[in-house]
Amino acid sequence: MSVQEFSPGSLAPEEIPDQLPILPVYDVSLFPKMVLPLQAAEGAASMLVDEAMRGCRIIGLLLSRKASPQGRHTPEELHTVGTVAMILKMSKNQDGNIQMMVQGMERFRVEGFTQSEPYLKAQIKVVADEPADEKESGVMAANLLSQYQKVVKLTPSLPQELGEMAQSIPDPGTLSDMVTSTINTGLEEKQAVLELWDVAERLKKVTQLVNYQLEILEIGTKIQSQVKEDMNNRQKEYYLRQQIKAMQEELGEEGENAAEVAEYRALIETSGMGEEARREAERELSRLARMHPSSSEYTVATTYLDWITSLPWQSETQDNLDIKQAKKVLDDDHFGLDKAKKRIIEFLAVRKLTQTSKGSILCLAGPPGTGKTSLGRSVARAMGREFIRIAVGGVRDEAEIRGHRRTYVGALPGRIIQGLRRVGSKNPVVVLDEVDKIGNSFQGDPSSALLEVLDPEQNHTFTDHYLDVPFDLSRVMFITTANVLHTIPPALLDRLEVLDLAGYIDDEKVKIANRYLIPKQRKAHGLTASTFSMTKGAVKKVISGYTREAGLRNLEREIASICRGAATMVAQEEAKSVAINVKNVSQFLGPEKFNWDVSSRISSPGVVMGLAWTPAGGEILYIEVTAMKGNKGLNLTGQMGSVMKESVSTALSFVRSNCRGFGIDDEIFKGIDLHVHVPAGAIPKDGPSAGVAMMTGLVSLLTNRMVQKNLAMTGEITLRGKVLPVGGVKEKILAAHRVGVRTVIIPQQNEKDLEDIPKKVLNVLTIHSVSEMVDVLNLALERRESHERRNDEVKVRRERRHRTLDRRRPAAASSFNSE
Repeated sequence: MSVQEFSPGSLAPEEIPDQLPILPVYDVSLFPKMVLPLQAAEGAASMLVDEAMRGCRIIGLLLSRKASPQGRHTPEELHTVGTVAMILKMSKNQDGNIQMMVQGMERFRVEGFTQSEPYLKAQIKVVADEPADEKESGVMAANLLSQYQKVVKLTPSLPQELGEMAQSIPDPGTLSDMVTSTINTGLEEKQAVLELWDVAERLKKVTQLVNYQLEILEIGTKIQSQVKEDMNNRQKEYYLRQQIKAMQEELGEEGENAAEVAEYRALIETSGMGEEARREAERELSRLARMHPSSSEYTVATTYLDWITSLPWQSETQDNLDIKQAKKVLDDDHFGLDKAKKRIIEFLAVRKLTQTSKGSILCLAGPPGTGKTSLGRSVARAMGREFIRIAVGGVRDEAEIRGHRRTYVGALPGRIIQGLRRVGSKNPVVVLDEVDKIGNSFQGDPSSALLEVLDPEQNHTFTDHYLDVPFDLSRVMFITTANVLHTIPPALLDRLEVLDLAGYIDDEKVKIANRYLIPKQRKAHGLTASTFSMTKGAVKKVISGYTREAGLRNLEREIASICRGAATMVAQEEAKSVAINVKNVSQFLGPEKFNWDVSSRISSPGVVMGLAWTPAGGEILYIEVTAMKGNKGLNLTGQMGSVMKESVSTALSFVRSNCRGFGIDDEIFKGIDLHVHVPAGAIPKDGPSAGVAMMTGLVSLLTNRMVQKNLAMTGEITLRGKVLPVGGVKEKILAAHRVGVRTVIIPQQNEKDLEDIPKKVLNVLTIHSVSEMVDVLNLALERRESHERRNDEVKVRRERRHRTLDRRRPAAASSFNSE
């Protein structure tokens, strides 16, 4: 937020410009010598204020006849008399809205508008007050001051200091303006006062307004005293009613809420709740029967009874455990995700055979947009159950899970009980979305509250704080989703069975786009198959050139953008149908956002392509190493975390201790500084998996041997030359395949992770598993023969360049001498 302040000096009326920018106001009125806060939205008003701040800070305020600021104001919609204002202070928020403090200076009348775009500007004439007879105006001002002080005393919202301030104003015209600006009267009335130049007439008008306001306040005070008296009468009436109620009980007669009590009693009988819940409900019902409907506790009791009697204590849907039908539903709703769908089918098959509701709590973990939440919805549809989605990401209050205790005002049950009441079933499918983003605060730890909810051995007696009675959650099928696992508390993660959804390869994305995304967006934008089509080549271009993700959300957004453009063309009758192909994709989406030519980045020794894992999937990580004259310094840039910095130090120590084996003169380290940089420096990076890439970059630079083209690597290193396993191998390999890498080096102990990678990916990639860092160098660096041949080619190019320069020098010298 930017703030500009200004200390006004004395400015005579004749110094006010003849032309002023006009700012329309619709809910405030400013009088001369008064200070008022104003707001201006982004647009023409913002441009007007910016222009004024660059100049004399003086603007004109005119009251609009419109009731709201919507739309652009025209001169006909504005009053012709307003106030010249000086901007004392101005601040601009990040969203473009402007807040100002302005001070009124003089009245003015519009002579004519000289500009309408981008904002209004008018030729004005400053109008001075017409003085009244001093004796007459003094008497009228004294009367006005007396009445105004009465208004201040009767109005709680007005500071009492205003009465003293009014006494210190000697000028009758200024006094009338100050009184008008503070009393509760309409904008049109205030505008009428503003348009009065004659001070005597203005004092009469303001006195009428103050007298009217005083009359209203006196009536309000009278009504308030009557209300207080009525309250005393109500207390008396309540006491008498209690006596009547006691007599009715002695006579065996029913009270006023007998019908409501009978209704709740019938609901308790038919709800099917357990014995403990029934006792609590009947205890609350007996309290309700003894209350008068006007009691403050009456609503609390009826709300509790509404909740406890409307819960599905015994109501549940019949499970559809037809495994073939469930498999068909999952295949219809989702393409790919074979491992996740296989585990869900196994889960349903076991439930069918054992006829038990207990089982593992599934956790669908993967990057955004891979279909985790929609997979839970498909499970509910396959089983014929109700579906509840509860977003727990960012929840920091334990009461969101367990509910609030009834002692709090506005207490309610937790989200789980609320969801069960909403669907009316005790066995729905509940998806707890984003469990990896649960927070904690002084209000409790929601993840700890989920321990009981997600434990099949405990949740049959789950107790919500609001209900304060056990409710059986064992029939509920819980499914959780997460992007990462390391932020989930260990105790909670121990209760979950994790299913990894690593992401989609390009072929799968093409099929999903043709089967699901394009028909969905075509329908959403009012298009049909005859008016809109998209080739597979166009879909592939959108995937490769405009998205970089493991999921599908950005792909769906880009397809939606294309559909909007096509809908515009069809609606404007520019074309009857739109066919999207490889050539015209850029007409709808603009130039390609991503360049996947990874080989051009590996153009000199010291540059290596690593693989990184992020919550959004795998990513390519470039590592650059260079050397310069110095004194054994090591400079690290690119927002490296502490673990990554340690990997660089480990790699350098290994290279220095084995430099002779690599053909590196150990004396070279005495006179150079090394600089290791990871591009995309604004993005924090950490982890040990870039160790082999760091080591390869150092050796590549010091031996002047380039890294093989289209090769990426991952792995942790040790000082003894071992390559240790890392996580996220599947996501990393899919990311390498996505950008066109052909060879990948992974730790030998990560070979087991290759089983989860689609065969289409393995068929086009050459994957080397290594356990020694020396093996990484043998695979990654170019052969010495290629290195020597490249050096010879570089020498030849240099000699040709020098000979060319030598031929040019004599001609340049003779030309210089001739001049």
